[in-house]
Amino acid sequence: MLARHDCAADALADAATAGTDCQLAAPCEFATLPAATTPRHRIVVRDPSDTAVILYTSGTTGTPKGAELTHASLLRNTQISAGLFSLAAGDVVLGALPLFHSFGQTCGLNASVASGACLTLVPRFDARAVLDTIQAHRVSVFQGVPTMYAALLGYPKRARFDVGSLRLCVSGGSALPAQVLHRFEAEFGCILLEGYGLSETSPVTSFNHPDQVRKPGSIGTPVDGVEMRLLDVCGGIGEIAIRGHNVMKGYWHRPHETAAAIDADGWFRSGDLATVDQDGYYYIVDRKKDMIIRSGYNVYPREIEDLLYTHPAVREAAVVGIPHPELGEEVGAAVALKDGAAATPEELRDHVRLQAAAYKYPRHVWIVAELPKTPTGKILRRSVEAPATATDARTPA
Repeated sequence: MLARHDCAADALADAATAGTDCQLAAPCEFATLPAATTPRHRIVVRDPSDTAVILYTSGTTGTPKGAELTHASLLRNTQISAGLFSLAAGDVVLGALPLFHSFGQTCGLNASVASGACLTLVPRFDARAVLDTIQAHRVSVFQGVPTMYAALLGYPKRARFDVGSLRLCVSGGSALPAQVLHRFEAEFGCILLEGYGLSETSPVTSFNHPDQVRKPGSIGTPVDGVEMRLLDVCGGIGEIAIRGHNVMKGYWHRPHETAAAIDADGWFRSGDLATVDQDGYYYIVDRKKDMIIRSGYNVYPREIEDLLYTHPAVREAAVVGIPHPELGEEVGAAVALKDGAAATPEELRDHVRLQAAAYKYPRHVWIVAELPKTPTGKILRRSVEAPATATDARTPA
């Protein structure tokens, strides 16, 4: 195991857990160490159905599980991604996502290598570092999750950077608020495509295709060779099921979870709730496990978060359920404000109350500096902690 010197502590601990050696290298040594190693020229024959990688789910709604992805599924997904983004040898792709994540690995690393494009990386997302890299490297394609686009819009000095090289931006990982999409396209002068996928689906499943009608708020239509449908539909909302070349073999060493996720006909249950319009475009409503049931009524956090994002002071928002002795759950919202912006919890609550049904608006709103996130930048709702004033949900804050 070879590791950079600046992550020595974690690398040494992980190596000890795995029972392997760990060799630390300073930046100047990375080129010399591999060169001093005797290369192995023998090509190992692999069947297309063999497991190529085990990618772990983000764990946004539970314990991360290892999804076994095959050589065939990764290759096909890479080809589809390169085609969707029209990648060519002259492109510079900015990877702000970890390469251990399916989005960063397939759409960023694999698609760039397959197309002969240049992949430039930032070690950790930071709005200034991303803007600086776009300007310095003349980045043409940026790939990120919704919180990254919100952060770029909220960076107060973004006008100082030249982002004219951007021709396409890609969003995935979680639902992109339509307000963020419209603002980003207007202020950055490029197309922002939203798609959908999971670690279990290699990951690309559906997309707003660049040569077809784009519908803000939609995750588009299934990509070539992939089928989607809704299960257990109630009121037009159902759970997305996926079948095709992109679906994983199963969860590593978890046969029961695999059997619960993939049926005998090959349909994978995503856990995501959605609607579909007459043109076949899908719209994510929310994660099934994140749905709040208040006094018998379903409240979907994403709907309330989208309303909060329309307030000019809001940078990020996470809506969660708070246990309530009579109602079952009460609606709460943690909000992070833009730099220099001001808003009171009461103001934000009333902003939503005027636009939503009476049972939906958050009775509890609290301001936070930052929201908890996964390593890929997705907001981690299950880690949002309500303040003491909100946990006694009988009395609205």
